[in-house]
Amino acid sequence: MASEGAVLNSGRLFRLSLLCGVSGLACLLASSFAGTPALAQNLSDLAQRVPSDAQMLLESDTLVYDNDRQTVTAIGGVQIDYAGNRLVAERVEYDRKTQRLVASGKVEIVESSGTRISSEHIDITDDFADGFVNALHVETVDKTYFAAESAERMGGMLTTFHNGVYTACEPCEDKPDKPAIWRIKSQSIIWNSQKKTIRFQNSNFEFFGMPIAYLPAFEIADPTVKRKSGFLFPSLSYKSRLGVGASIPYYFALSPTYDLTVKGNYYSKQGFLGEAEWRQRFNNGEYNLKIAGIHQQNPDAFKIDTENRGENDDNKFRGMMGTQGRFAINSRWDFGWDVLLQTDKNFSRTYDIEGFDDYVHRSEVYLTGLNDRNYFDLRGMKFQIQEDILKSDGSGRDEKQPWVLPSFDYAYIPDASLAGGQLSFNVNARAISRDRLHEIPGNERILGISGESGRLTAEAEWKRSFITDGGMVLTPLLAFQADANYLDASSGSLDAINQMASSDDMRSSFFRSMATLGLEWRWPILFSATASSHVLEPVAQLFMRPNEDYVGGLAVPNEDAQSFVFDASTLFERDKFSGYDRIEGGTRANIGMRYVASFDNGWSANALFGQSYHLGGENSFAAPDLVNVGANSGLESDRSDYVGMVGFSAPNGISASLSGRFDEENFNVRRTEAKLGYSDEVVSLSARYAFIEKQPDYGFTQDRHEASFGASTQLADNWRIFGSGTYDLEEKLLVKNGIGFGYADECFTFLMTYSQSRDRVDREVSQTVGFNITFRTLGDFGSSSASLVQ
Repeated sequence: MASEGAVLNSGRLFRLSLLCGVSGLACLLASSFAGTPALAQNLSDLAQRVPSDAQMLLESDTLVYDNDRQTVTAIGGVQIDYAGNRLVAERVEYDRKTQRLVASGKVEIVESSGTRISSEHIDITDDFADGFVNALHVETVDKTYFAAESAERMGGMLTTFHNGVYTACEPCEDKPDKPAIWRIKSQSIIWNSQKKTIRFQNSNFEFFGMPIAYLPAFEIADPTVKRKSGFLFPSLSYKSRLGVGASIPYYFALSPTYDLTVKGNYYSKQGFLGEAEWRQRFNNGEYNLKIAGIHQQNPDAFKIDTENRGENDDNKFRGMMGTQGRFAINSRWDFGWDVLLQTDKNFSRTYDIEGFDDYVHRSEVYLTGLNDRNYFDLRGMKFQIQEDILKSDGSGRDEKQPWVLPSFDYAYIPDASLAGGQLSFNVNARAISRDRLHEIPGNERILGISGESGRLTAEAEWKRSFITDGGMVLTPLLAFQADANYLDASSGSLDAINQMASSDDMRSSFFRSMATLGLEWRWPILFSATASSHVLEPVAQLFMRPNEDYVGGLAVPNEDAQSFVFDASTLFERDKFSGYDRIEGGTRANIGMRYVASFDNGWSANALFGQSYHLGGENSFAAPDLVNVGANSGLESDRSDYVGMVGFSAPNGISASLSGRFDEENFNVRRTEAKLGYSDEVVSLSARYAFIEKQPDYGFTQDRHEASFGASTQLADNWRIFGSGTYDLEEKLLVKNGIGFGYADECFTFLMTYSQSRDRVDREVSQTVGFNITFRTLGDFGSSSASLVQ
């Protein structure tokens, strides 16, 4: 043993805790013998450089201090905790002369950030700024992995891995030597902790152990970085009118609160399309602004809207500007917008501008509020139909869409009860301006009047439930609705209305009201068995009302009550119309039976069956309006069609439901929908059949039969295959079908799809191929869709 040395044997019980600074390990080991003058002086020097809150704890079997060699050595089960960092090794030696630390024997360093470094030998300065490591393995907190034959750390911020490997795939526990799904093998990997970058030089990209690409040099962001300027992964696409497309985006991380992405898109048939998106975030919300434009090489591939674009416009330049935003004014109020402006009605959908490529885009500005039982919604809207029909005769749907300025909804339920019951208020208003008449001449239906129209509606409802000793539930109801309407129709709309009807009631303004007195009776009856419980509940409702004002008045616009379906889900609605523009009048009774069952083995079932009766007054569903809503609905006669539904679910994943509407005289099926599904950890199956009898007075002149199916199965732990299809039984046409397969794990996903769609009129076939590959931490590559029309 060296002279003037000392040994402390602790049998794993020796522990030290003190305040240390950057030279934490030297301070710690030196303090073990602070009683000697030399070490006391060293400790005094160090104390001037250490912050007062940096604590360190050393644990080892033996501490050896060699005064001649100026070394301090911890031997056997060494563990050092310092400022959130931890070092574990079999042996740690500190040389005070060179101020270097040498750790050997299953060395592992866990940094405060969570990064885990392991090696057999580490030679590093006592402030961890510079060093050399052999056989290095690094695991970051984000589960990214580095390995290298050796590594050097310089200046406390630059680490170079020699003959290194990088991946974001966790190693296989059973076969740790098995190559990762993907990895980058590089001659050198330079990790700059100050710039937060990782640079790869002379690299090969390997996939399942096979090299597939050589990469001379590229750079990615440090795994700890969430936002950094640089190129994003490119994408590929194909469309028959555009050709092959390639897109390369570049991201500018300008500040923590705003950024910019620019994208260059080149299409082999149409040329270069530029795209840019600005995003900015605030404490209470965010907004974005996107612009895009192209000077088309082959504009003849698209139909030209000569009226909107001008005769001298060759349709070469097309573009858009869109913005979206949402802000929380406070905990109760939100303000936002979604606005799209473009040179023609179909640019954003044609060029797949993300966020603005829906077939129906709703541009709007809104203000909403929600607090307890109060709800407020005010918005202005414009519906934009992105259709291929760009004709100048107004035959498309887009130019027939109105401006809604504004649409207003307010709902309020007071906390205090009134006469022991619940009171509720609703207010709805809308103002609509439309440039073109929206009519369907062959069906004699007007979906929208050109000109201006508006309505203000206020509604109040009171109801209270009483439970009798026998368990019956009686709920009386009072409701009152009133609205004021105005109409300033164009001459073209007035002519169209006169051609459709003999009514001369063409008022420019009118007032309507409706009072309802109702009573609902329910009697839930519980039956219990040894392993199940059943609830059978007969339900009856009676609503007494005067006739609907202006019933049959064809000049009354109907904008928000055009869609109407009578089925089991709407049987017990007080007003079965879907909006405020129509008001159900007359005296009506709804009668039905509900059934719910629950079994101890996990099965459950439910059912409902009933009918509606028009008892007095004028039947609103038999009265025509401009849309002819209610026609062929099953409610236009005094006795409605029967409606019902039944469903069940099983613990093994099977579920099924059947619903329908049946003729009140001969029980013929008028409308039905059947669903069947099965799902477990491996397989998911679904099938659906729908039938709707023709409704000639409502615009559907043929029966509609449609069957659809879907399936997905897990082929292995990470592989799955799926498919779907829709078949029109009336047209004997496979409307659409598709198949795909995918792979997904913690570091890599792959998706490949192929689908076909067929037009019901000319049966033109469109084929779509899509693929997407995602490498975790690297990015996405592929295209969401690639279309080919035959």
